[in-house]
Amino acid sequence: MSSVQSNTAPVEAMRGGTLSAAAVTGEGLWFSVWKQFRRNPIALAGLYVVCILVAMALFADFLANDQPYYSSYRGKIYFPIFRSYLVGAGLAHWPAELQNVNFKKLEGATQIFPPIPYRQTNIDLFAPFESPSRAHWLGTDRLGRDVMAGMIHGSRISLSIGFVAVGLAVVIGVILGALAGYFGSWVDLVISRIFEIELSIPTFFLLITVAALLPPSIYLTMIIIGATSWVGIARFTRNEFLKIRNLDYVTAAIALGVSNRKIMFKHILPNELAPVIVSVVLGIAGAILVESSLSFLGIGVPAELVTWGSILHEASSATFAWWLAVFPGAAIFVTVLAYYLVGEGLREVLDPRLRGLR
Repeated sequence: MSSVQSNTAPVEAMRGGTLSAAAVTGEGLWFSVWKQFRRNPIALAGLYVVCILVAMALFADFLANDQPYYSSYRGKIYFPIFRSYLVGAGLAHWPAELQNVNFKKLEGATQIFPPIPYRQTNIDLFAPFESPSRAHWLGTDRLGRDVMAGMIHGSRISLSIGFVAVGLAVVIGVILGALAGYFGSWVDLVISRIFEIELSIPTFFLLITVAALLPPSIYLTMIIIGATSWVGIARFTRNEFLKIRNLDYVTAAIALGVSNRKIMFKHILPNELAPVIVSVVLGIAGAILVESSLSFLGIGVPAELVTWGSILHEASSATFAWWLAVFPGAAIFVTVLAYYLVGEGLREVLDPRLRGLR
């Protein structure tokens, strides 16, 4: 087995030059990719934006929350945001004096609140359609909800749909593409017909139809987007398997009696991930755009969830509230653009035919 694995790097070095520099210097593939990726300042800026968005989604509760980080009340010290996680997990409970309390109106307490002291669900009917100010950085909507809080927590929903939907698409696409490319013959023929059938199903209109028949569900939206967007990944995987399956190290593995499953997913798959990763990055951007479009139409996700698209939807009926259109629209534009820049940057690094064009 060791002789089979040792042939992998040289063979890959000959496959269009993608790994040639790494093979010569002894560097790993992804270290070499990162070195080349850093030379593209536009793609690198897109990566920084993506990292900021992911961090904002992960720490949304610490950026926008009506509960404080720290609260000193009646001689006791509490950390309400952290405690809320424990309460939600069933590992703790709120003390009697803090049950259903409004921390902002807690008299005699010393507290430290997040930069945005609101949750996306906080309703203030006395402050509808307030323009951006020190109290509400990006203004409020028709229910007096803070738009900045909605933007921060909405990033969690948008990115979750993007990552989960594309993750499902990767699983389906890689498995079907690997089977079609490795076995060929009638297996390839049958799976290729499945590709064609899948391409004939319009994702957006399927989502609209499902939303009309079933209650809105964020999980159902993720499943439908993922289950209808795997064909591109499957085709990339199939094409790479067709090229790699006849290489020497694969032939040697077959001669040594290695199982088809190990050859496909241990030897071939790691060597064809480059185009799949590009498709994944671009697919996340597409999924975010689809979710925003559905939310703008008022379907796909439950009405109580605040997303970038739902804020835009409110702007359509309140044209004077410009902030409801500008800020979420800019967030969608910047997010999708950032993912596309990262995807194109990876494509240039991983595809030797494009590397010389810069």
